[in-house]
Amino acid sequence: MLGADGLNLALMIADSGIIDSAMNDLVARSQVMAMAENRGIKNTVKNHLVKWRGGVKKRITKVCETDRFHQELALYQEVIYWDESQFFSEIQTVVKKLEWHSAFYMQARRLLEKNKGVNNPMFPHYFCDQWYQSLCEAIRQAQLTELEANKEKVLKDLYQRMETMKNMDKITTEGDEESVGRLWDMASAKLSKTDLTVMKRHAELLQKHKGLQEIAEKLGRMASDVNDPDLNKAPTEELQMVEEKSDEATDDIVGIHESDDLNKLLPNETMFLAYPELEVVFYKHLADKRLMNYRVQGKSRTLRKVKAHKPDNAQVDIEKGPFIVCIDASGSMSGFPEQCAKAMAYALMQIALAEDRECYVILFSTEQITYELTRQDGLREASDFLSYSFHGGTDLEPVLMKSIELMSSGTYKNADMVVVSDFIAPKQSEEMLTKVESLKQNKNRFHAISLSKYGNPELMSMFDHCWSYHPTLVGRMMRKW
Repeated sequence: MLGADGLNLALMIADSGIIDSAMNDLVARSQVMAMAENRGIKNTVKNHLVKWRGGVKKRITKVCETDRFHQELALYQEVIYWDESQFFSEIQTVVKKLEWHSAFYMQARRLLEKNKGVNNPMFPHYFCDQWYQSLCEAIRQAQLTELEANKEKVLKDLYQRMETMKNMDKITTEGDEESVGRLWDMASAKLSKTDLTVMKRHAELLQKHKGLQEIAEKLGRMASDVNDPDLNKAPTEELQMVEEKSDEATDDIVGIHESDDLNKLLPNETMFLAYPELEVVFYKHLADKRLMNYRVQGKSRTLRKVKAHKPDNAQVDIEKGPFIVCIDASGSMSGFPEQCAKAMAYALMQIALAEDRECYVILFSTEQITYELTRQDGLREASDFLSYSFHGGTDLEPVLMKSIELMSSGTYKNADMVVVSDFIAPKQSEEMLTKVESLKQNKNRFHAISLSKYGNPELMSMFDHCWSYHPTLVGRMMRKW
């Protein structure tokens, strides 16, 4: 574990402007900004880079935690507190320890050779000052190397995301700007031509069959119609007295850093003033803000505006739960019903992106396969799901049990479960119906989309809403209840 002094040195170098320079270089890349402007995601790109900036600072600070820097920093912090007699008697041993891992080793040997037999009282201070400069430069170079590697990674990631976004322009329907931010988060996955072709085919299917899109849009609006104060999340601001960390408060000493504050000066810095020859070094460090100061930190009380989620009658946002889309993947659904079911899931994924909701798809027949379409690699998940071939028999009870388990957790309040099937299956047990009714009381909704006119009415009666969409009647949609 890096000591407090070494950590502060690493942070000081990281804050010296090297990250800002890397950030400006990334933002200034003409290809990046041109593509960002064309897609209308300039702010999204900048937010992505700001997030990267916070993470890269932590990574480059950790370069000091290697054995090389850890040992040298510990040795340096020990030597600077020695008196002159101890320094001259032990410095040869110290330099020997630097031989295999320190960039200062050769310079240290040359300095000792020049001072051999002289024992100049100014030499220990000059030696430590040169050692400190060497340490700073070595850490800075290590951080720059790590920073450059991370910059190349993020640049490659940016180009990948923009390529994916450009390809998605041909697939995503217009009027979908609200989902751009989340689509950007999902665009890190590299999509093949096959992936894009599959998604484009189902997007075109939605365009041709407006009835499916209308059902999806109605499903999306239902989460906003819930009248439950617990789901209101209108943001408001209020004044509160808050405690926050402050470098001006002097509660605790947390390390050292370079500055020009004489009130927080380390005692060993005043040793420069003991010798007229070194006094000018002291004033130079003072002018350059390079005197070693105690870093202090404490808590101060400040009156600030803080955001709070309180119901607001003027404008109330409803916290919307996820979509759980259960699709019958049995052999009886193969053909055009299968394509309609996949297109419906694709439409709900688009709505989930726009409304900042999650979207899960569970394929069920004799077994279950789960896809999370709105996670970071959701586009790849969507492509895998859309490419799946339906086969097997219909077994609705296990998927209902799995969905009920999911919706019983707190994060699934105000969720929509959508079952897309031909519903050629028996009625569910009373125990299952009781569990469904219990979840309905928790503002969860159960929907059925039947793709066959032969569905079991008793089975579908357990759902809040049921639509029947018959592909053979090309676009005909009939609302049952």
